[in-house]
Amino acid sequence: MTLPPVDAVLLLSFGGPEGPDEVMPFLERVTRGRGVPLERLQEVARHYLEGFGGVSPLPEQCRRLRAALEAELVARGPDLPVYWGNRNGQPLLADTVATMAADGVRHAVVVTTSAFPSYSGCRQYREDLAGAAGPVVLTKLRTYWPEPGFLDPVRRNALRAAEGLTAPFLLFTAHSVPVSMARASGPRGGAYEQALREASARVAGDLPWDLAWQSRSGPPSVAWLEPDVADRLVSLASEGVREVVLVPVGFTSDHVEVVYDLDLVAVPGAPAGMTVRRAETVGTDPAFVAMLRDLVVERIAGPDRDDHGGVGTQDECPATCCLG
Repeated sequence: MTLPPVDAVLLLSFGGPEGPDEVMPFLERVTRGRGVPLERLQEVARHYLEGFGGVSPLPEQCRRLRAALEAELVARGPDLPVYWGNRNGQPLLADTVATMAADGVRHAVVVTTSAFPSYSGCRQYREDLAGAAGPVVLTKLRTYWPEPGFLDPVRRNALRAAEGLTAPFLLFTAHSVPVSMARASGPRGGAYEQALREASARVAGDLPWDLAWQSRSGPPSVAWLEPDVADRLVSLASEGVREVVLVPVGFTSDHVEVVYDLDLVAVPGAPAGMTVRRAETVGTDPAFVAMLRDLVVERIAGPDRDDHGGVGTQDECPATCCLG
């Protein structure tokens, strides 16, 4: 089937509440069908309410990224409008697609704010797009974690955070997921952790480093990726490490999980005598925005490819890829 020409870009993100009244509806959308107890939702809601006044930083960060990407497309082409939708927060994906259809959009390429292959970071986005498309063809762009436009800003931010330290240890972090989900990620399994470790090694260069996990939300009876970042800081202290830079490589912006789990919990809770700093995420770094524009051009110009030089970077996902 011949697809219509690409006439728009859709920035798709996770979403977040923008006021206290939106917190519980947002969390209920995120956890729908997962059997998460009300007590757990209320606990997470307190994180939003007490730490952020019920306002997630993510929506405003998406607005800035949308504006930066639109400006990049105007400056370098192709001059396409950039829409913005979310899986779990306003503006919801279905509403954005309805707006696009009303505007006459027929085919949009989709940029997501998730760089790595996993169920929640790739396949779930594809499932949501399949359910929302309607009259608009929605083509998701590939994961982009191995691109210099992502890795170079991560490294610059890590080195900036390490300025003045004499022996910095880079502790990379990413969202923990169930071990079973991690093993099912990618066309051959295990892509989520493998890609994160390869990305961390490229960013670290000759600096010492390790990968830890954060933001676990599942029941204790289910095995999740470990060690937790707080536990790894304790073990590093026992190994004599005194200077640590936390590098949230698994995230593209400083949203709630980055700020709460790292800035409000991990850094102030670090072992006595240990200096811990947190590197910024890529956000709207010009190199990152330019890379997203290049992915749009790549998809418009080129045929589907099975590999783009990194684990889980294929254009089309096999049926068994990144199962939940």
